[in-house]
Amino acid sequence: MKVLVIGSGGREHALIWKIQQSPKVSHTYCAPGNAGIAEIAETVNLSASDIEGLARFASKNEVDLTIVGPEVPLTMGIVDLFEKSGLKIFGPSKKAAEMEGSKSFSKEIMKKYGIPTAAYESFTSKEEALTYIDRVGAPIVIKADGLAAGKGVVVAMTVEEAKAAVHSIMGEKVFGSAGNSVVIEEFMEGEEASILAFSDGKNVAMLPSAQDHKPIFDDDYGPNTGGMGAYSPAPVITKEMEKEILETIIIPTIKGMASEGRAYKGILYTGLMITDKRPKVVEFNARFGDPECQPLMMRMESDIIPVMEASTDGTLDKVDIKWKEGASVCVVMASKGYPGSYKKGQVISGLDTLKKEENVFVFHAGTKESGEDVVTNGGRVLGVTATGENVKNAITRAYGAVHKINWDGAYFRKDIGKKALERNQ
Repeated sequence: MKVLVIGSGGREHALIWKIQQSPKVSHTYCAPGNAGIAEIAETVNLSASDIEGLARFASKNEVDLTIVGPEVPLTMGIVDLFEKSGLKIFGPSKKAAEMEGSKSFSKEIMKKYGIPTAAYESFTSKEEALTYIDRVGAPIVIKADGLAAGKGVVVAMTVEEAKAAVHSIMGEKVFGSAGNSVVIEEFMEGEEASILAFSDGKNVAMLPSAQDHKPIFDDDYGPNTGGMGAYSPAPVITKEMEKEILETIIIPTIKGMASEGRAYKGILYTGLMITDKRPKVVEFNARFGDPECQPLMMRMESDIIPVMEASTDGTLDKVDIKWKEGASVCVVMASKGYPGSYKKGQVISGLDTLKKEENVFVFHAGTKESGEDVVTNGGRVLGVTATGENVKNAITRAYGAVHKINWDGAYFRKDIGKKALERNQ
């Protein structure tokens, strides 16, 4: 079968890496892809947001299954468009993807169906938001309502920080129209983790736990990014807690969305705060997390294609998914200055030395080819991912590989997986 993957990041590289292990797949396309993806798949010069062009391409090239990586085409309605054209596609419909497209919508769903989350208020008026902050005080969390590439959240420890965030999001429009409204939430103390689940609209299949590292600097300091690294499993989520998450969060969410006439198919990403040993939802995303996808794909033993087909066909209850024992760790290498401004076009060295390394794979994100060289082309450049018998072993392998790669201005956090090591001691 022919498969098309939409996107250009580390998540899409990891998905293609896994998809190509399927005996069912004869050819893989990626639109638009990156330098690493171009080594293993046929890249197509189409933007992820050109949903009409992508539908025409899939139809003309008789693509059997399309997999959507990023959130933007999902919220634009790419799944609805493909299905109207008789094309099979993995991902939620436009109405279902609103779980990520609007934080106020997802909070309303959680409130209606009793899904544990932080108390909140939504505001379309900057003045009303500022008055509310004066009334409730800090610490408090300010979120741009719409899509902001994982960066539209400010954890404000003081009233001044909270007001500055509102001015930035709603006044200066640093996230564009995503900041036309804000959600202001109570501050939850605890440790964050992620649980992803496949869904066919009725049935669900949970993936192993993972933990992302959002802030740019070690020990979770600095502004939020798209994610500076991840590992799986996350020991903060116990086996008992996994059962609780399934029964009190994931199943009620899928049932609730079905009741709303928004049957949720594809992958549901649940960002969690583990507070007082109880899980609460921080956010929902309508796609695989990036960088969580990278360690999860390296731990997935089963063929992913039948799982994705079952998710689109409503037969997920017929599929058994197997996972490898041990752990996997992804360290993101970024451009100096990210998540602010940064240089592009820096030549990357050391990639060839890792191509035959066992238990290590370098997933490309912000890269492109320039003559004979691979150069930087984004903020997050590479996701260096390794497996091991345990988290400690996987961390050692991942950082061993990171130190073999370099470019002018390469930056990475040095503490990915530290919380797992502390819990396992």
